[in-house]
Amino acid sequence: MSYEVTATRRRPQHFEDLIGQEFVAETLKNSITSGQIAHAYLFSGPRGCGKTSTARILAKALNCEKGPTPSPCGTCAHCLEITKGSSLDVIEIDGASNTSVNDVRQIKDEVMFPPNSSRYKIYIIDEVHMLSTSAFNALLKTIEEPPPYVVFIFATTELQKVPATIKSRCQQFNFRLVPVEKVKNLLADAAKELGIQADDEALYWIARESTGSIRDAYTLFDQVAAFSDGHITYDKIRDKLGLVGVDRLNELFEKCAAGKPDDALNVLDSYLQSGISIEQLISNSANYIRSLLLIKNGITKESLLGNASERYSADVIKTWNAIQIERALSIFLQLYRDVRYSLSPRYELELAFSRLCWLSQYVSPAEVKAAVDSAHALLSGAAAAPQPKPAGTPHQSVSNAAGANDTAAPETTRQEVQQPADDQQDVPPAAQGTPSGIPHFSALDEMPETGSPPPDTSEAGQNHPFPDGGALPPEQTAAASGARNVPSADNANPYAAPIVSPENTADAWSNTDAPPDGDYAPDDETPPENSDMSSDDEGTETSGPAEETMPVIDDPSDPQQTALYTTAAGRTVTVAQLRGSVTAQLSINDAMTASALMQTFPWTVRNNEVSTQIESPYQKARLEQHVKDITVILAEICGRPVNFSVTLKEKAPAGQAHEIPLQVKILCSVFKGNITGGKK
Repeated sequence: MSYEVTATRRRPQHFEDLIGQEFVAETLKNSITSGQIAHAYLFSGPRGCGKTSTARILAKALNCEKGPTPSPCGTCAHCLEITKGSSLDVIEIDGASNTSVNDVRQIKDEVMFPPNSSRYKIYIIDEVHMLSTSAFNALLKTIEEPPPYVVFIFATTELQKVPATIKSRCQQFNFRLVPVEKVKNLLADAAKELGIQADDEALYWIARESTGSIRDAYTLFDQVAAFSDGHITYDKIRDKLGLVGVDRLNELFEKCAAGKPDDALNVLDSYLQSGISIEQLISNSANYIRSLLLIKNGITKESLLGNASERYSADVIKTWNAIQIERALSIFLQLYRDVRYSLSPRYELELAFSRLCWLSQYVSPAEVKAAVDSAHALLSGAAAAPQPKPAGTPHQSVSNAAGANDTAAPETTRQEVQQPADDQQDVPPAAQGTPSGIPHFSALDEMPETGSPPPDTSEAGQNHPFPDGGALPPEQTAAASGARNVPSADNANPYAAPIVSPENTADAWSNTDAPPDGDYAPDDETPPENSDMSSDDEGTETSGPAEETMPVIDDPSDPQQTALYTTAAGRTVTVAQLRGSVTAQLSINDAMTASALMQTFPWTVRNNEVSTQIESPYQKARLEQHVKDITVILAEICGRPVNFSVTLKEKAPAGQAHEIPLQVKILCSVFKGNITGGKK
């Protein structure tokens, strides 16, 4: 008797023999039992999973002498002829070699004749997706309304290539890959039939290599059994087929985990010299790393790993975390794609193992983000934490020192607030307030202390937040400066903002318990009749229309503070006060233009003409667009029409070098940067 391969010898003959396709078997058995037999079936799925075998079993079930029955006898003449492939009424056609429309026309002519001796004439067309479009179109009418004794069974591995018109006329059954555990059990049964002893590790390897195809598993089993001398072991498979093996991979990957590239490359060279192909080594390494990743995630199922979990190196599993193992697997998957186009596949392989030697230092983007988030939280907590105060020093803010109460703080109190503690005078400014654990640049320790408040030049001993003449927001102007509203003497212009003149500055801004005369009426007095006084929701009384106080900025070094300007009402103000008042009123409706106006300097006032300069051409264009608004505000403040003009300030010659601040020099030195531009 001639030799018969295992895949043919163990081909399923009954629905119960279909391993991994229980759904298909049960559905077909129930259809035959109930007599609901379709005229066309479409079997789709991967190779070697039982499509053709199921078609033959269905043909035997329909034509068996005891049928139609879900359990054909397998001994009658019809069953034996179908098993041997010699039945005249069961025609198997290879769709890959009969693709033309003429072949389909021959089928259309044959279906007109009834079966020779069987109950049904069955056409099994394998690889039906190979038929041409014309052949499919010619077959449509036949499979839609065939004679009652004709059954079509189509099988394909590429369902997407079958036209939708064919699919809609057939009952579709999707075949699935067989699990590794079931394939291993089938191989063990085949080994017992042949009287061959087989280790479980070797059978698991064969099952995994078959990737769920039973025919591929039987074919590889026959190959391994041929050189195993009656005992199939994993070591024999490794040596004969040129595999690396878990033990060898443990040795190689332990060198990589230890960070020894020289030893790892020497071991790699010895493997390649022994005849192991580069593609096989890449494939085995990828499988090994995958198994490490599964073990790292707590999976020890032998059918998934291919080997017992104890055989994998504990040192490698301990050294690399799950993220690093994922990175290693991605390296080898990309290596498999790139090696076919590489100048030298060996160079690519050596580069991959060299990268594995520093894999312990790899940090994923997720870990970097977590570290940045923790550092951000620490820095935010340090910034929000209150700074320690020297013992005995009252905690008094500048805003509360004057303006909040009518009584001024003593001079000694202001001096104590401004003086740092004795134990903090020797600490570098860059290190003050820095929490422990936060790195800082040592070069910043030599940086001079910045951010100190300007000298106390106001009469009330309070520093203005904008010593250059800028304006505060309108709602904070009076509170920040501590001034009281001075009644306007210009009744002809009710919208003019009251201005404090140099003569009455000391009286208006002094911190006394009693308000100036005429400021507001005492609580126990009744306002006279026909007076223009009203009461708001808070119970405070105001006289006349709402008024704003121009911020007073006293800086003797600023020439704008000494230049005086006389309004139409006869009041004398400084040019800086005029500039600040205009900026404050303009910021109510147009903050961008007010910001541009703050950058103008100096202001020159001649008669009814105000001129100034600015460095930015963009800001100059913005001010020119809003000249009308500025002149309206100037007219309200001065009580007469005043023109406003702005020109572009001339830049310094290119040959003149500007002095670079010390802080900028330090930053350039630390971060290796260059100065590319900036203002004077």
